[in-house]
Amino acid sequence: MWLFQSSPLDLAKGYGLFSLLGILGAIFANSTGAGGGVIFVPFFNYLSFSPQAIVATSFAIQCCGMTAGAITWWHYYRSQHQFDGYWKALPSTLVLSIPASIIGILFSQFSTQGKAVLNNLLGGASNLHMLFGSFSVLLAVAIFASIPMMKRSHFKKDITRKDVLVLPAIAFIGGVITAWLSVGVGELVAVYLIIRGFNVTMSIAVAVILSAFTVWSALPYHALISDTVVWEVVLFAGIGAIVGGMLAKYLVLAFSVQRLKLFFGFWVLILGISSLPVF
Repeated sequence: MWLFQSSPLDLAKGYGLFSLLGILGAIFANSTGAGGGVIFVPFFNYLSFSPQAIVATSFAIQCCGMTAGAITWWHYYRSQHQFDGYWKALPSTLVLSIPASIIGILFSQFSTQGKAVLNNLLGGASNLHMLFGSFSVLLAVAIFASIPMMKRSHFKKDITRKDVLVLPAIAFIGGVITAWLSVGVGELVAVYLIIRGFNVTMSIAVAVILSAFTVWSALPYHALISDTVVWEVVLFAGIGAIVGGMLAKYLVLAFSVQRLKLFFGFWVLILGISSLPVF
C-alpha cells in the first residue's frame, strides 16, 4: 500500500516514526489485555488531532495490532494449552463476551440512545480527554487491586452461572465505553477474570482476542460514515502494531506478569492523571 502512494519516500519521512508508536502500543495492548488506545489516545491528543480522528485512527491501528496479537494468542492456546484445565474456560468466555461487546459498540455508534448518553451525560466527543483520564485512573486502580491475586498457584477452571450472567453485561458496558474511547472492554473483562480467580495469562489472551473482534466491529462506522481515520498514520503505525502484536506474547511469557501489570498500571495512571483538566 505504501509503495502505491504517489510520493512514498515523502510519506515515509512524514509518518514513518509512527511505526515505533504502533510497536509500543501493540506490545502494551497484547501483553496486558488493555487496548492500544491507552497509548494512542494521549499521543494523538498531544498532536492536536480532533476527538473523532483520535478514536477513529486508534481503532484502525488496533485492527492491525490486536488481530496479530489475537492470532498469536489463539495459536499459543491451541498448541500449548488446548487440553490444559486452567485454559478450559477460554472458548466459553469468548462466546459469552464477543457478541455482547459488539452489540455495545453498535448501540453506542448507531442508536439514538447511545449517542444521547455520550452527548447529554458525558459531554460529547469534545470531552474525550476528561473521559479518557477518568477511565484510565479507574483502570489503574483496578489493575493495582488485581495484582495480589496474580500470586495464586491454583486457578478456577470452569465458568459458573454467575459468570454466564456477569460476563455479557461487563462486555456490553465495555463495548459502549470502547466506542467512545477506543479502550475499555479488554481491560474490564481481563480484570474481572483475574479477580474471579482464572489463570492470568489466559485472562490476557481472552482480553486480546475479544478486543480484536471489538475494534473490527467499530471500524466500519469511522471508515465509511464519519470518515475521520488518518490513514497516513495507520499505514505506518499499523505495520508497527502487527510486529508488536506478534512480540507481546513472548514478553508475557518471559517476564513476571505481576511486574508487567505493575509497570503498566503506573503508566496508565500517569497518562490518566495528565489527561485530566487540572493538568
